[in-house]
Amino acid sequence: MNHSVPDFEVGIIGGGPAGSSMACYLAKAGVKCVVFERELFPRPHVGESLVPSSTRVFKDLDFLPQMEEAKFPHKFGAVWTTNDENPGYVHDLEGLAPDYNVDIRFEERKQEGMEDRNYTYHVDRGKFDLMLLKHAQKLGATVYDGVKVGRVDFGPEHPEVYFNIGPKEMSVSCKMVVDCSGRQTFLGNQLKLKVKDTVFDQYAIHSWFDGYDRKVFAKRDTNLDYIYIHFLPISNTWIWQIPITDTVTSLGVVTQKKNFAKSKEDREKFFWETVGSRPLIAETLRKSDRVRPFKEEGDYSYAMKQLAGDRFMLVGDAGRFVDPIFSTGVSIALNSSRFAHKDILAAIEKNDFSRASFVDYETKLRRGTKNWYEFISVYYRLNVLFTYFISDKNYRLDVLKLLQGDVYDEEAPEVLTKMKQMVSKVEQNEKHPWHKLLGDLTSDAFRPQV
Repeated sequence: MNHSVPDFEVGIIGGGPAGSSMACYLAKAGVKCVVFERELFPRPHVGESLVPSSTRVFKDLDFLPQMEEAKFPHKFGAVWTTNDENPGYVHDLEGLAPDYNVDIRFEERKQEGMEDRNYTYHVDRGKFDLMLLKHAQKLGATVYDGVKVGRVDFGPEHPEVYFNIGPKEMSVSCKMVVDCSGRQTFLGNQLKLKVKDTVFDQYAIHSWFDGYDRKVFAKRDTNLDYIYIHFLPISNTWIWQIPITDTVTSLGVVTQKKNFAKSKEDREKFFWETVGSRPLIAETLRKSDRVRPFKEEGDYSYAMKQLAGDRFMLVGDAGRFVDPIFSTGVSIALNSSRFAHKDILAAIEKNDFSRASFVDYETKLRRGTKNWYEFISVYYRLNVLFTYFISDKNYRLDVLKLLQGDVYDEEAPEVLTKMKQMVSKVEQNEKHPWHKLLGDLTSDAFRPQV
């Protein structure tokens, strides 16, 4: 039943990075909010590498000291590798120097407000998520963990959030509900807003390995704690390499659904066979010890018909998820909260929780995720183009801006426009030296509209 005076101003479904950061922002502002988290933290979770735009949120929430105290590995940059024995993804084509890997350092471009910080973090998500949720609780948010929301009733007065504690169904009322349920997409499913991505159908299998020698692919000792993306000679397939501790490394294979085996045994076999396509990675990995069971992730990419409505918002993965090749998931979750909480505070002040109150958030998030999506589409369509632009001093910092997570302030970044133009040029010229390197995963994205 609805109450004339709601129990909370804001109900938040999900206590992961989106939900806990949202609760932190609101609680800091004095908003009475409640978080419903179905699991008991800590729990392992994919998405262990952050991008620099996340640090702004930590600074806002006075959370940087805890990040340092936790001694999460500092992430100073990223490396992309393409080959073991034969350096050179493309040899001397249009000025692209032969190189078996390219790297980029975040310090090359200063971020506004973060001039004193030239790194972000790799995190153990079990530990990180618990820390951030506890921080929200410390700031004043109410947290119900181990509680699964069953439904939200958008009645005539206030939304009612229903959940079970043991066999008993209970509910609380709120002025509005924020869905931060991640890839469970709770309200997206309940309200039938979810739209499956017709292009990206990537799946992943991953684990942690102790004793993996990161020096094998590092050009310099300073590169040891970078994130590594290893391309494979298999269509649209790659490996992530993410430091978790001094000795433990997360490695995962991402591939298309059609390549993904059905049974658990076949998937583990697939992991090792796929890694074996890069013999040096396989050799290095087999010398290490796997310290966690293999875990699988699927249905990576989707969108929503709307990101907000009357008395609700969808934040983080609950609203949008794009292929993870640039480690965007946690960053989008945190920055979604950064943008969304401002609209929520204004809505509370005006006592107006209609969709129109959240238009700034929805516009900004759609702009940012569109830029991510186009960047990733270009990347899959023509990998070498990414290497080319990173190697070009005229565009290097523009690419770095995207990689840092600053994707929300421009409707059409010039570097993305230039990349798409070059893809079209290569597509239309079968004699172009890069034509044979075109990937098929995102080919539809660059076809002329009819």
